[in-house]
Amino acid sequence: MKPTGILFFPAFDWAISPTHPEREERLLYTRDQVFEEGIMDLPQIREYKPSIAGLKDIARVHFCVPDIESQITEAHLVAVGSALTIGDAVMQGEVKNGFAIIRPPGHHSMTVSHGNRGFCNINNEPIMIEYLRKKYGIKKVAIVDTDVHHGDGTQEIYYDDPDVLFISFHQDGRTLYPGSGFMDELGGPLAYGTTINVPLAPRTTDTGILYVLDNLVKPLLEEFKPDLVVNSAGQDNHYSDPLANMAFSAQGYARLNSKLAPDIAVLEGGYSVETALPYINMGIIMAMAGIDYSNLREPDYSPTRFRESSSNLEAIKKTVETQLAVFRRRGDTIAANRKKGGDFYKTHKHIFYDTEYIHEEQVVQLRLCPKCSGFRMINSSAQHPNGKFYRVFCISIPVNACEECQQQGRSYYKDMVNNGKFNFVYLQDRIKDEYKSMDMGTETERVL
Repeated sequence: MKPTGILFFPAFDWAISPTHPEREERLLYTRDQVFEEGIMDLPQIREYKPSIAGLKDIARVHFCVPDIESQITEAHLVAVGSALTIGDAVMQGEVKNGFAIIRPPGHHSMTVSHGNRGFCNINNEPIMIEYLRKKYGIKKVAIVDTDVHHGDGTQEIYYDDPDVLFISFHQDGRTLYPGSGFMDELGGPLAYGTTINVPLAPRTTDTGILYVLDNLVKPLLEEFKPDLVVNSAGQDNHYSDPLANMAFSAQGYARLNSKLAPDIAVLEGGYSVETALPYINMGIIMAMAGIDYSNLREPDYSPTRFRESSSNLEAIKKTVETQLAVFRRRGDTIAANRKKGGDFYKTHKHIFYDTEYIHEEQVVQLRLCPKCSGFRMINSSAQHPNGKFYRVFCISIPVNACEECQQQGRSYYKDMVNNGKFNFVYLQDRIKDEYKSMDMGTETERVL
């Protein structure tokens, strides 16, 4: 039996502020407990050391404004590099699965990044996934986001990619940041049904969440048949988390992970530093490694405190039925969308960066291609905290783009450079694995 790969990166030199919930102590208590319990010495575990990602790895996913270096620190590159290390270990067969216990987190960071939102500057899981897609040729990926907050960044990145199934269950966005993740957010016109959201009422327990896993998530995975399953492993559904209001337990997290059986788990949120995270992380590690976790309990846990109401369970059942039906009819909906005609599908978005109080305006255009899932163009503008106002134009050519979309996307890059209305023009060409940015002020092009 192959071992489970584990990698710790507490990011000692990165925090939003010394007293902010997102700081190094999040992982230090976990690391101490895991080592004290001797888990890392077991033959079922193989420990890996952090590594550093390259700027090109970031550019496969993000348009950082004005440039990558302005939006990240070395800690971000190490966190992402650590996820890549675990990804390599799994893909090369060194381990059966792996858990990157890292920070800073990332699942609120979208394709365009003007700054930090929801504690996130860049998105670890998509960067890892695009790296693995390029290096190993995998096509279909499923991401199951178990963070209490909706993974709006990851959803946006893959909203128009029919080869990535994004599933998120989270506390209802009407009661919690970022105020999204509703049932009608189902994917773009050519990727409809591959975004599945399950908003849950506050105080939902192990019973409700595990019902979603057994009756929705597992059937979706069986039918989608992904090459890789990634768990965006937020831990703030826990009953003691100070930033949310759910009622999940460490035992529930272990059971969830055992049932889900992800190939790779990457840590996201979770802010009950002493009373929850060491137990949750221990449970996930034990479940992934096949170690008995039946005696795992928080010191204050009492099962009588956490009973699912019959009304909430009935509501969850209806949600599961609805979303399963949506997924199963996605092919018909996509076919109908293709027949509607029209060259581009246009949407407007307002994105708020809560950490830095940035307001971004976007106009997004998706080519409604009859042969592939199209390419995206994003016209984005925002004023940064330094007082500078940026208007940028971004073109993203995905890995599954047809020849016509590739040519059009590259042609639009040249046209927008000649347009002269933007501070920066970016091209993300995943087919060529080439990433360009043109600084219109200095007329300097950078290629990664």
